[in-house]
Amino acid sequence: MTRTKHVPLRLPLLALAVITLALHVAGALDRADDRLGDWLVAWHAQSRQPPEDIVVVAIDQRSLEEMNEVAGNWPWARAVHAEVLAGLAPHGPKAVAFDIMFNETDDFRADSDLVFREVVASQDNLFFASLRLVDGQQGPLALLPPSFGAERTAAAKPDASATLLVPAVLGPASWRGGLINFEADGDGTGRYYRLYQPIDGWRLPFLAANLARFSGTPLPDRERVRLHWFGQPPPTIAYVDLFRDLEQREPVIAPTLAGKTVLIAATAPGMHENRPTPLGQHTPGVHVIATALANLRANDWLREWPARWPLVVVLVAGTVLAFHRRLSPVQASLGLGAASLLLLAVAWAVLSANLYLPLGTALLLAWLGFGLLTIEAQWLERRQREATVGIFGRFLDPRVVEGLVESGELDRERKPEARDITILFSDIRGFTTLSETRTPEQVVHLLNRYFSRQVDVIFRHGGTLDKFIGDAIMAFWNAPTEVPGHAEKAVEAALDMTLALDEFKRELAANGEGLGDFDVGIGLHTGPAVVGFLGSDTRMEYTAIGDTVNLGSRIEGTTKGVARVLVSGATKAACEGSSRFTFTHRGQFKVKGREEPVELYEPARSNDETRAGDIP
Repeated sequence: MTRTKHVPLRLPLLALAVITLALHVAGALDRADDRLGDWLVAWHAQSRQPPEDIVVVAIDQRSLEEMNEVAGNWPWARAVHAEVLAGLAPHGPKAVAFDIMFNETDDFRADSDLVFREVVASQDNLFFASLRLVDGQQGPLALLPPSFGAERTAAAKPDASATLLVPAVLGPASWRGGLINFEADGDGTGRYYRLYQPIDGWRLPFLAANLARFSGTPLPDRERVRLHWFGQPPPTIAYVDLFRDLEQREPVIAPTLAGKTVLIAATAPGMHENRPTPLGQHTPGVHVIATALANLRANDWLREWPARWPLVVVLVAGTVLAFHRRLSPVQASLGLGAASLLLLAVAWAVLSANLYLPLGTALLLAWLGFGLLTIEAQWLERRQREATVGIFGRFLDPRVVEGLVESGELDRERKPEARDITILFSDIRGFTTLSETRTPEQVVHLLNRYFSRQVDVIFRHGGTLDKFIGDAIMAFWNAPTEVPGHAEKAVEAALDMTLALDEFKRELAANGEGLGDFDVGIGLHTGPAVVGFLGSDTRMEYTAIGDTVNLGSRIEGTTKGVARVLVSGATKAACEGSSRFTFTHRGQFKVKGREEPVELYEPARSNDETRAGDIP
């Protein structure tokens, strides 16, 4: 696995900051927290069971159909509800609350309303729904009866008013209950339950809050709470079953409601509005009330952990640190993925402690930052690879440079290093005569054609082209990548270079371009050298320096009149394990910079019938 280069952080972090601001203004960060939070809460809800002492009596489709003969079409005469309330009272339910509006009198069945009003007035544990409207005729809040439960604070305005639908069918003394308005966030999903509605210094209670207070539960000092949902609906009884049970001499269902809170609500299709919640788009409104009441009584509503921005800082900083330490994008993604899974596990676990940890924004921005840093890293890596290919393509066979760069074997930032190499110097003999008989343009053209052939031979044998020195070529083996048997490959290349020259001369002669005494001398030596990028800040060259290089150049200078190719004893020794060559001793030669003479040898392939011989 390759490690990425140092990634400049300023541009990705600036882009992330701009994106974060745009997402924040657009509300996308809140939505990210909410969506992920909804999934976690809904998942965790499967492990929670609703309490048994909050029971829904549902006016469902079956109740409508089977009570049609007794109660007629909906809305039923209120005497039906009076009969149920009267029948339940002896069994002692804790409280009975209607999630049904009784805001309009029944002018055609006034006696039925009267019966309902009298039964309600005789009981003190009944609660009825009210509703606040946005439009409509407003009434002074100061005129609300004490039974409604509105609280007047020190900041209350005497002329405060609101448009309310109250249980006007009943006497003001029976308006005990609260608002049932659905509390939805900006995306339309209900995640909170409001305890009271502040209006000009007044506090109008909600139904579940009043029911909780009635049961002796102290309410938290806040306007609303985040609901902690249950995976199953509350215990539910069909209205028709309870109605028939109460007609029996010895009821079976009614006694089970002793000490319980009963919520009577219409749940038949078309009679109630399903509410979008984290549990889904079709949560019955009475289930929202039941959940809120259960949360308030058990004090297990969700406390929000204000950790959005600390988590963003931690995750983004960790991602930046990974790239700063030059981890690969794969390693960084694995680390961020592990951190994300860990945080998800923590967020799920702390729900059991009634804590809500917002993660969506932190994960979104961390992965956005990872994406931006990865793009920057890939762009930088591509630039560096192109630059490396461009640099090493001058020295190595371009056909293999791409693969070496991809595998990480070539690195333009590698420091100079000492290693054993085989150096080759090749110089043209008779170049002066060649220059005198041709124009400068013809000479350059001819040299380019010659150099192209010779460089192809060097590349074919795995050599590295160092430079052209006038009409000379400098090349070496075993750098920048290791080349096993580099001395043998260098000798093989030198011999092929002579063959390439002969072929080139034959082609020119066939075209009437005779080269006269144009020939080549090649010297090789094997030994230690320092290899790497050397030069100034503005101009760098990949080259080899050291005594080995100097001696290679001196050996090339001794070839004239001796042999086309001469190698040192060190190169001969490095090739001794190979049977491909034979070496003819050409004597000892005194070279500049050395006190002791140098033993030189002429190489030839073992299967050659003749060797190059002396060069006159």
